[in-house]
Amino acid sequence: MIQQLLPFAYLAALILSILGLYLIDRRHKLAITGSPRAALLSIAVAVALFLIWDLAGIALGIFFRGDAPHLSGLVLAPELPVEEVFFLILLSYNALLVYLAFARRFQK
Repeated sequence: MIQQLLPFAYLAALILSILGLYLIDRRHKLAITGSPRAALLSIAVAVALFLIWDLAGIALGIFFRGDAPHLSGLVLAPELPVEEVFFLILLSYNALLVYLAFARRFQK
């Protein structure tokens, strides 16, 4: 049973981390809970730019998926695992929250 779930461990950890960021966001009313449209647009634009970057790197042979037991095996494109999208969401959401937290802290 555990061996069957192991390939989804990284994806589950990413989703759990995104949910944790949302709880922090909700507690402090920073991004999605403060201005949902602007926050989601900011995250989406950042993810789109990073995906373009990834696809360019894949096309040039710089980036590749490799063999990792913790990846689900689900791919969006050759050499682009689905986990990459969730990682980019996590990265962008985290950066947005840190920026907004510092902006709020030093604005006073």
